[in-house]
Amino acid sequence: MKRILLETSFSKIYMIVMILISVLLLGGYFSYAMFTVSKEKSNAISIVTGNLTYKLEVDGKEDNKLVVNANSSKEFIITLSNPNNRTSRFNFYYLGDLPERVDIGYVEDDGYNITPDEKGINLEKSGTSGSSNTYIIRVSNITDEEVTINLGVEVGLDYNDLSLPENGHLFRKIEYRTVAEIILADQGENGNTYNDGVDTFITGEDPNNYIWYSGKLWRAVSVNNSAKTTKLVTQWNISTVNYNITGNATFEGSYMEDWLNDISVDGFLGNLREPDKFIVTDSKWDDTIDDRMLGSITRPNGTTITDAVGLLNMYEYQSSYHGTSFSNGYLNNGLYFWTLTPFTSSEVRPIDNNGNALNTSPSHYSYGVRPSINLKSNVKIVAGDGTIDNPYRLLGDNDTNLSGTSLSSRYSGEYLRFGNGKNNLYRIVSHENSIGTKIVSSEPLNDGNKFITSMFGSDVFYTNNNTIGAFLNGEYLRNYLDNNYIAMIEDSNIWYLGEVGIGISYRLSKYKDKNSNELTSYNTISKIGLLRFAELMAGQFNNYKENVNYWTLTPFTSSIVLNINFDGNAYSDLVSNSYCGIKPALNLKSNIIITSGDGTKENPFNISLG
Repeated sequence: MKRILLETSFSKIYMIVMILISVLLLGGYFSYAMFTVSKEKSNAISIVTGNLTYKLEVDGKEDNKLVVNANSSKEFIITLSNPNNRTSRFNFYYLGDLPERVDIGYVEDDGYNITPDEKGINLEKSGTSGSSNTYIIRVSNITDEEVTINLGVEVGLDYNDLSLPENGHLFRKIEYRTVAEIILADQGENGNTYNDGVDTFITGEDPNNYIWYSGKLWRAVSVNNSAKTTKLVTQWNISTVNYNITGNATFEGSYMEDWLNDISVDGFLGNLREPDKFIVTDSKWDDTIDDRMLGSITRPNGTTITDAVGLLNMYEYQSSYHGTSFSNGYLNNGLYFWTLTPFTSSEVRPIDNNGNALNTSPSHYSYGVRPSINLKSNVKIVAGDGTIDNPYRLLGDNDTNLSGTSLSSRYSGEYLRFGNGKNNLYRIVSHENSIGTKIVSSEPLNDGNKFITSMFGSDVFYTNNNTIGAFLNGEYLRNYLDNNYIAMIEDSNIWYLGEVGIGISYRLSKYKDKNSNELTSYNTISKIGLLRFAELMAGQFNNYKENVNYWTLTPFTSSIVLNINFDGNAYSDLVSNSYCGIKPALNLKSNIIITSGDGTKENPFNISLG
């Protein structure tokens, strides 16, 4: 009797299952929500019940839209997750045809994209529930209208189950070319090349060789023919520095070498973005003595110095003018700046504002500094056309989705909006106090018609009460800023007032001596101040036609203070002279966040209190 009951129960269950299958087959409808048929081993049929679902995130939020403003590029971090407890496969695509001049695709970057299969993607999820793949998708929109791209996902147990809708398109892999490849391929109508058998130099009056990297505008000078590294030099003078002690024109061991390769907050290399990733840190720099005229200088073959950062030597400077006059070539930025080449054992060769070569003492003049680096051969260009208004952007340095990012994580030289009216463009200097961000006005203050000038004060020590300090901590706060901006500034900042005279290291403006980190006892506390001599961004970024200098904080003697001249030199003036301009410097609080912008001059950061 018991056996009959068991057989009867099994028969009923079998009949119910068969009826359900028949109903579904008669209806002609298969739904992944009910069950999925998949081919497995030996052509057996496996029936899997339940839902096949997915989770799609755009920049950490559940979304399926990529929105890109007109005439801009943006990178999105896309994560596609498999919450199912079985192996399932996905087809990831976008809907709709793209407008002309819109490019979209995978960006190859370690830690993100996997290699797409022959169907254009490979998003198989296997193993445990919750597995996922992350992609960087880049959209370049150079149309005049905002573009919205909708993402779609097909899900199944086999690639044969997957099919794109009629207007669905698979992503493609974007193959970015290296800096060397692009620079050598096209210099624009105002550029050319010159190959000396070792390096290929970019030449011309204004070639398309502008590169934006680590908050600074650079020019690509040459490509090494064998290593395929690319030498860069900054377009503008980043600072002014004493080259070396009196009578010693050697680069190795000089103040100049120290400043360029200083990895602290006070030097250039210490504020450069991820140098191990982008630049050749064991580059060779040749400072062979050469006293010949431009046009007669040949490739040096002397002693080389190994450093991450150097300067152009006279041969490199000259070779970049092949077929072009020195006054009209692109390396003439209208300012004085140092080269690496000694004229004699006691004189160095700078370039003047007309592009000519000079010879001078390494200590009696403080010319501008244009750092030079060598980009690694594998660094790639992801955006831009090499012009000054649209410089090339590098993979890994082209940050376009920075809303909510802390300003204290950004890089020296990047631009931001701060304050009201015309004088609201500033640049990041450094993160000197380790928590906040020091910024400085990108140009001396202007009243709308001309630059504002002022005497320094009654003595060489900056305070809230001397002439220029009283202006900055009074009228400047009242008339150039509003309460929202004032609330972002640290109230009490230390400003270092160490003296730097002839043949003295730049470090003495902040430290007791050049070889220690003990801070100078000469300092003042103030909300608003000025930059020190040889501090980052204490250089000219234009050749000011109105011939305005601007004050630094640094005393030269007991009655004279250093200032930066319109031609790129550092000069010294009596504190009573009133023809120098004013570039306010200040420290922003640690909780300042970026709300928009990418830090370039064309699209500076907008900021707010976090």
